[in-house]
Amino acid sequence: MAGAETSNGNAQRGDTLPNGDVYVGNFDGLVPHGMGKYMWTDGSLYDGEWDKSKMTGRGMIQWPSGASYEGDFRGGFIDGTGTFKGVDGSVYKGSWRMNKKQGMGTMVYSNSDSYEGLWNEGLPDGYGKYTWAAGNIYIGSWKSGSMNGRGVMQWINGDTLDCNWLSGLAHGKGYCKYASGACYIGTWDRGVKDGHGIFYQPGSKIPCNLEVSKCATDNDGTSASSSSNEKVKVGLLFLLQNLCNKWGLRRFFHRPRRISNGTTPIFVDDSGNHLPQDPPNKSLSSKEHLQNSDVHKDLVYEREYIQGVLISEQPKGKHSGMLDSGETQENTWQKQERGPMETIYKGHRSYFLMLNLQLGIRYTVGKITPVPLREVRSNDFGPRARIIMYFPCEGSQYTPPHCSVNFFWKDYCPMVFRNLREMFHIDAADYMMSICGGDSLKELSSPGKSGSIFYLSQDERFVIKTLRKSELKILLKMLPKYYNHVKAYDNTLITKFFGVHRITLKAGKKVRFVVMGNMFCTELRIHRKYDLKGSTQGRSTKKQKINENTTLKDLDLAHAFHVDKSWRQALFRQIALDSMFLESQSIIDYSMLLGIHFRAPNHLKTATSHQNTLESSGITSAMDCNVPLHCEDANSSKGFLLVAHEPGTTVGGSHIRGSMVRASEGGYEEVDLVLPDTGRFRVQLGVNMPARARKLLESTDAVEEYDVVLYLGIIDILQEYNTSKRVEHAVKSLKFDPLSISSVDPNLYSKRFVSFLERVFPEQD
Repeated sequence: MAGAETSNGNAQRGDTLPNGDVYVGNFDGLVPHGMGKYMWTDGSLYDGEWDKSKMTGRGMIQWPSGASYEGDFRGGFIDGTGTFKGVDGSVYKGSWRMNKKQGMGTMVYSNSDSYEGLWNEGLPDGYGKYTWAAGNIYIGSWKSGSMNGRGVMQWINGDTLDCNWLSGLAHGKGYCKYASGACYIGTWDRGVKDGHGIFYQPGSKIPCNLEVSKCATDNDGTSASSSSNEKVKVGLLFLLQNLCNKWGLRRFFHRPRRISNGTTPIFVDDSGNHLPQDPPNKSLSSKEHLQNSDVHKDLVYEREYIQGVLISEQPKGKHSGMLDSGETQENTWQKQERGPMETIYKGHRSYFLMLNLQLGIRYTVGKITPVPLREVRSNDFGPRARIIMYFPCEGSQYTPPHCSVNFFWKDYCPMVFRNLREMFHIDAADYMMSICGGDSLKELSSPGKSGSIFYLSQDERFVIKTLRKSELKILLKMLPKYYNHVKAYDNTLITKFFGVHRITLKAGKKVRFVVMGNMFCTELRIHRKYDLKGSTQGRSTKKQKINENTTLKDLDLAHAFHVDKSWRQALFRQIALDSMFLESQSIIDYSMLLGIHFRAPNHLKTATSHQNTLESSGITSAMDCNVPLHCEDANSSKGFLLVAHEPGTTVGGSHIRGSMVRASEGGYEEVDLVLPDTGRFRVQLGVNMPARARKLLESTDAVEEYDVVLYLGIIDILQEYNTSKRVEHAVKSLKFDPLSISSVDPNLYSKRFVSFLERVFPEQD
């Protein structure tokens, strides 16, 4: 091809390359440099600037499919700012990095939806605003293309939901304001209401200091949302981006790679066109709305939902049971929002303690893991089997520098606990990442009765509890027998211990920890928690202290649980073995921690769906058309299914070990638990166990029934029946029935414990 000399001295010519591609433009020697066009054999065409054989500068590329991009290139990549037009008519305008949308950008999809905000690796990620073609708007956090984190959804009909989101669904604490002026404050789970909440009728006084929503509420009941501030944030980010472009701060070079014509996502508004407003049991007339403020207290209701189904409702402040007799919810929204735990942050009272713990566990696990796995020996037990290390801030030959305070670290029986972790199939790397990764631990806001403080790993797989010196001695004393017991019985319900440590600070203060498995580490929401000992004295919870995070006691339990016959036999066989072991160690005061996940029966779901249809037709109460909010149907479908087990298809619990239980109704085969719209779970003893909860209603002879999923474990096993407990038994026996108090002989305690649980889990008729 003919060549010509350009004004800048670069030769301009056209060449056909050996691979069939064609380049026409400026060269610097033998490589494209300056302005030029490049056509690939597949028909793709680039027209723009080159730098030493790489597309760099402003240019435009067109693909045979009809897609095109015009904007910045760097080192052979789409990198900078530019506009991409997809084959389907979608248009993206904004920042790019290495052929992927990265930074601030605006996307208009082929279905007329639009997104304006931050991108990462080609997907909405960070803060942004999504507008559906129908007019619905979401403003908030995104992660990997889905609504994730804090955000506000505004429907075209005026409904607003300020909530935490997970994978595109409302999940966590939230505040819903309806166009009618009504308001609901509560918890969502995978897009539906689940758990306790408060419903404010139109005309009621709505609290203006809602922590969940960072927006104020006007006197007329309309929500002055933070959308204007959010728009300002997006606008400022765009302004910053334009200034960077104007000042030429975008010249960076990267390794070249062929540009691909990627597909563009289209978001579906799975959350529906509006938020259904759940009516109270009693609708109020317009005259009642205009009555004085004394009546407004009756416009506020405490509610409880199970998977979107309204199970119970009562005027706020009136005591009546929800799922359990005697239980009420008088906690404020601020208490609910704070929740049962808080993430430890820099400046928190436990911040340096957390750093020390993470440093020590990382050191210990890293030191013991390379040692070949072997059977434990007698010298692996006891207080002398330990690792001691000093951690100065500036670091040492064996320890890294750190930003905490100087401390001594002691790790007890490292080989024993290493074997226990292996026994429960806990990978060493996963263990360290869970506790010592980049995320902080979470501290339970209310310490236990013993004064111990509890921490949770961020993934909630592990519980870390502070120990008294006496508890540490008992644990080390019983550890050899404990090790043999959990090794012999795969399905033991006794607490799983994974490590015991001690931190000594410069002032001489010593803090002892034990790391345990969290038996409530599950995707399912735990609606009720019970601590069951079998005693009756002091075993009830004060009504004014009950909220959705309360762990209830023996006398608070109003349900009996019916499980598969073979499961019940296996359960009590294991409970008997575990109780015998604890009795042999003279342990008392242990309890069965019971977690309950309630399933909403399908007939209630159907009634709720019909109820929402009535609302859209202008009917404000289910009672207007005699549709009950709560009904019983002996032939109603179950809230779960049992199917033959298929390896690799189930979601297992945390550190599950042992054989699966077999169901008699499944032909005594291993089964999986299938929860509609939730998932498939592996059923084991005490983990993901389906059951039928029955409660006899006091006012009638009717029986209230729910399908439930149970989680069981024996906890608090570090209290010996010592002299102080014998004295406690003698003193309390003078005032109360000796058989009703907790502190009794280990043999009696064990028998009473098993006998009580047999009433909680009665045999099927």
